[in-house]
Amino acid sequence: MPNFKRGRNLKDWKTNRADAGQGKLRIVGGKYRGRPVIYSGDPVTRPMKDHTREALFNLVGGWVVGKACFDLFAGTGAIGIEAISRGAEIAILVERHIPTLRIIDENVQSIDDQMNVRVEGSDTFFWVRQFLQSPESWPKEPWLVFCCPPYVLFEERTADMMELVDSMLTAAPKNSLLVVEAKEDFDLEQLPRHTEWEFRHYSPAKIAVFKKWSQLTE
Repeated sequence: MPNFKRGRNLKDWKTNRADAGQGKLRIVGGKYRGRPVIYSGDPVTRPMKDHTREALFNLVGGWVVGKACFDLFAGTGAIGIEAISRGAEIAILVERHIPTLRIIDENVQSIDDQMNVRVEGSDTFFWVRQFLQSPESWPKEPWLVFCCPPYVLFEERTADMMELVDSMLTAAPKNSLLVVEAKEDFDLEQLPRHTEWEFRHYSPAKIAVFKKWSQLTE
């Protein structure tokens, strides 16, 4: 049986390449390297560019194998699929935009319908709060958390974004890694425990990486 699992709000859409997308990305490393990732061209999706994703995974590559990947604000699902391609144990993709969920479905099915992913059709802020209230449902593996939201959320919901990052950072088990992507003009030093993050600039984006070696203390 396929390992592809849908969250409770994701409909079982039929794939239709003719109207599914206006552009293509590609998986840049691992066992699915070179496989296309379709996206709609809708600005809501704003997928991370191939070269930025490649640079990011070059930066965090040693942390991917065996991890439970969380692709928050998943868009096309390219980051979660990339993590699976590079050896993550499972990927949980969270996305609220209904047309984009269909694209994620198509991308998973077209690349490998046995891929161990779970797609959650939900508002990411709500989903994270619910998820963190049920530790018994957490993956047993260390986490690899990608938080790559629409850039406007850093401006319009700054406090909510910082709370989301802080809650995932606190809950993540030791040997986890968190990645946050923002527009290059946003001050990522607003992140909780900002002195412990590593920052990289990949125009037009900035990336912050937190390597959690142990449980956090005040």
